[in-house]
Amino acid sequence: MTSAIRTPDGTRHAGVLGVGSYRPHRIVTNAEICERIDSSDEWIRTRSGIVSRRWAGPEETVAAMSVAAAGKALAAAGIQADQLGCVLVATVSHLSQTPAAAPIIATELGAQGVAAFDISAACAGFCYGLELARSMVSSGTATYVLVVGVERLSDLTDPEDRSTAFLFGDGAGAAVVGPADEPGIGPVVWGSDGAQAEVIRQKETWDDAVSDGDFPHLVMQGNPVFRWASYEMAKVAQQALDRAGVAAQDLDAFIPHQANNRITDAMVKALKLPGHVVIARDIAEQGNTSAASIPLALDRLLAASEVRSGDIALVIGFGAGLVYAAQVIRIP
Repeated sequence: MTSAIRTPDGTRHAGVLGVGSYRPHRIVTNAEICERIDSSDEWIRTRSGIVSRRWAGPEETVAAMSVAAAGKALAAAGIQADQLGCVLVATVSHLSQTPAAAPIIATELGAQGVAAFDISAACAGFCYGLELARSMVSSGTATYVLVVGVERLSDLTDPEDRSTAFLFGDGAGAAVVGPADEPGIGPVVWGSDGAQAEVIRQKETWDDAVSDGDFPHLVMQGNPVFRWASYEMAKVAQQALDRAGVAAQDLDAFIPHQANNRITDAMVKALKLPGHVVIARDIAEQGNTSAASIPLALDRLLAASEVRSGDIALVIGFGAGLVYAAQVIRIP
């Protein structure tokens, strides 16, 4: 006897309902970074746009920062943790191979028993999470989904590597995705380029690190990454606008992954964004926080009243893999 398989009811619109962030207490200046490398505050500012970054203390763990950011996002969305259907955590710096961070974070929030898993998509991880959350809500698999982007990249930074010591910071950002009256998250444009996997990576595997006693810090080939991000990612961003049916002049904000101000400038120019579009520059005080950078930047823009609820923003993440994802969202 053949029986039909039941599926979730229909489709519905999904949107971002609330965001929150957590920034570690310790502020690390360029001057402090330059105590370990041959560089200067002026050079770092000119090449990256970074003035300072936040580094987490011993108690500011991946889970602790995530719970703090998530609590603010839940409050902003007006829901309780036990209403969540899934918790997604985008990170590359939860250094325990298993268990994942997401189930621990879900339980600490009070969402015991919900689906929970980590996403390893580097600096594109938050945008990957947004698409997964949108799909879950739209299909009826979950009513509310929490997406967290969190990093402790200071744990993976070589303080004596002149090319990366000044780049990375720590922090967490979170967003609640749920039902919306109109589309609040546009079609995603995402992909990867494994042929360039070597340009951003850990310098060796954990197994090799155990054998030779050297820590597998992050290493990066700056010039190839800059060229790829500056030119190829503008094309991806334009595709996201096209798929959402949104023109550049209709945008209120552009919130790219906070990798480097020069990369952001190149994309702004390539996209021909008009002057009224607010450009996120959170990197100046936060550094590159990988999966956390987009929600951190969005929350700062909201806190500073540079954007308002209902505004339209283009978000794009890109990084190690190489991987990328972009979509248009309505700001909660």
